Amino acid sequence: MTTALIVGDIQRGITDGYPFARQVVPPLTELLPRARETGTLVVFVRFAMRDNGTDLPGGALYRSFFDAGDAFHEGSPGTELTLPVAEEDVVVLKRRASAFAGTDLDLVLRARGIRHVAVAGVATSAMVTATCYDAADRGYQVTVLRDGCADSDQSVNDVLLDKVFPSRGFTVMSCAEWT
Repeated sequence: MTTALIVGDIQRGITDGYPFARQVVPPLTELLPRARETGTLVVFVRFAMRDNGTDLPGGALYRSFFDAGDAFHEGSPGTELTLPVAEEDVVVLKRRASAFAGTDLDLVLRARGIRHVAVAGVATSAMVTATCYDAADRGYQVTVLRDGCADSDQSVNDVLLDKVFPSRGFTVMSCAEWT
């Protein structure tokens, strides 16, 4: 199989703390067994920062996550994945929006001969967008799973899924349509 499912930021601190994020849990929970049955590599990407803040860039965005406390601090319960992880799955720790930025994700995908990625997670305007553009820049075919994505601003979510992603050559479909 040359396909990977990348699920980003579906972790306790986000699904417990941000109501919009909870809506992706049921479709992704249903999708995971089907993806694994087809031999798709399932990759969970979780977001965490070091407790001492040494990985904080300048600017207010990441500072706000860091200041939110345990929800985003490495080793805290807030960074534990919400969805069930199987033995054959891969878990990647990231410290930026893209699942590729500063991680070994590209190495893992290339070692497995992956050429196509399906991306799901929260937020659509952050992790999903950054990961999709990064994947495309690295030569992967990209599919975005519509009901596997959510954003705190529904209008932004809809514009990305209905206009921006298709205009960039990304396929957009539901979790049920994908496998």
